[in-house]
Amino acid sequence: MNISSLQKARYEYTPKLPGMLRNGISEICVKEGGATQSVADQEKIQALFPNTYGKSEITFQKGENTSEARTHKVGVILSGGQAPGGHNVICGLYDALKATNKENELYGFKGGPSGLLEDDYVIFDDAFIDEYRNTGGFDIIGSGRTKLETSEQFAVVAEVCKKHGITAVVIIGGDDSNTNAGVLAEYFAANNTGVQVIGCPKTIDGDLKNEDIECSFGFDTATKTYSEIIGNIQRDANSAKKYWHFVKVMGRSASHVALECALKTQPNICLVSEEVAEKKMSLSQIADYIADSVAKRAAKGMNFGVAIIPEGVVEFVPEFSVLIHEINELLAGSKADAFNALPTWADKYAFIEKGLTKESMEVFAILPEAIQQQLFLERDPHGNVQVSLIESEKLFSALVKDKLDARKAEGTYTGKFGALHHFLGYEGRCAFPSNFDADYCYSLGYNAFMLIQYGYNGYLSKVSNLSAPANEWVAGGMPITKMMNIERRHGEDKPVIKKALVELDGAPFKYFEAHRDEWAENTCFVYPGAIQYYGPAEVCDITTVTLALEQA
Repeated sequence: MNISSLQKARYEYTPKLPGMLRNGISEICVKEGGATQSVADQEKIQALFPNTYGKSEITFQKGENTSEARTHKVGVILSGGQAPGGHNVICGLYDALKATNKENELYGFKGGPSGLLEDDYVIFDDAFIDEYRNTGGFDIIGSGRTKLETSEQFAVVAEVCKKHGITAVVIIGGDDSNTNAGVLAEYFAANNTGVQVIGCPKTIDGDLKNEDIECSFGFDTATKTYSEIIGNIQRDANSAKKYWHFVKVMGRSASHVALECALKTQPNICLVSEEVAEKKMSLSQIADYIADSVAKRAAKGMNFGVAIIPEGVVEFVPEFSVLIHEINELLAGSKADAFNALPTWADKYAFIEKGLTKESMEVFAILPEAIQQQLFLERDPHGNVQVSLIESEKLFSALVKDKLDARKAEGTYTGKFGALHHFLGYEGRCAFPSNFDADYCYSLGYNAFMLIQYGYNGYLSKVSNLSAPANEWVAGGMPITKMMNIERRHGEDKPVIKKALVELDGAPFKYFEAHRDEWAENTCFVYPGAIQYYGPAEVCDITTVTLALEQA
């Protein structure tokens, strides 16, 4: 296999572990904390999880290892979208297994949860693992989005585990995947299978966080990758001085990625979906807000700038959410076939005009035609608008142009406005993990085996104190049920891990809020540059601005 010099050097990087995990497996003991309860809906969650609810949080510390000595066979899956560092979770898990007993085995199930259902696996050895240390991607065994949520599926998984003598499964995934891990753990406990389930917190969106999970893995690397590109775009904008760049970044439900990139790069504009929802901002108000920045900068002779747009922001605009709901109703069932059979866009537009309320039609009418048509592209499996297909960066630049044209006609704006568009998504999901993510993920995997060794089930691998140097990190575990609440999904009440949105009273947003007016009018760009892997710790091991502000 041909490899780059960086890839070879990364294979040889030794991830840093929390201090108590460096003592050697035989010198790690457990300190149990108090009993826990779910974040909300306590009675309902307890009723659904009678065997795994209310367990104690635990912390590992230096002391005699009192776990039962036995041979372990562990299965691992990667679930959901890719995030940098996933390979190191598996490497840490493997190394801890082998450090305890060379006879221990790690089964990697291929293609995500479906690999468990189809009994499609590889048994890892040193040579296999060594090719993936400290690398990006999920290509070691692949990932998938099959949900483990029915008792029939659980029974199949139990049979697969029994067939191979597997006594624990580690699920590496986001909020949905770890919800499924909690449900699977409850099934295994209720049916006395003897199989444990441990989760690991992954998502570049950053929305799997709470008082216990300070940061999901992959967020650090992805935001550094996007911020490098945004910094490069800003340098180009400041050089050419003739374009406004509208940059959409990943983040369907939460704006953590957009906010972190803004804190790193100090663009002129960054929309935060949660604020848009809180203030009930209309499309027109958002366009005016951006146009104000364009006009103020133009008055200073600066006809250029950068705006960061979160991927899912349009869903947070109240009037747009109503429009989406009405379109979903308009095309429900057989009505979609009637609409699709219309020969021209003019015919379809007339159909839409008859079907929408006056208020929603007014919103629809101000959208550029390309965006209007995107709202009527193929539906998702539930027959709904696929909001992720809407090019919101182009939507807002077009609305801003309309605002500026109106101001020009009034004589209140004399600048020039040319827009360029970018979408940063897949570029960040499989990057070489930063030192922080390489260390954090390895620690999560190593720690997951400690939870298995001590017999825990339905727990999430937890590493905290993350803004400190790695040797000061604290390793332990928390019951997955602690993060759960009840939400309405497809007409049913379901237990799910609560998504963490940007907190408008939190330190990261408050810092952004205090500086954004200056950034909007002046050129305060910061150019973060590429991720650094070798050199002084203050350059190479630094984590996110978000985490630094939260733990200041």
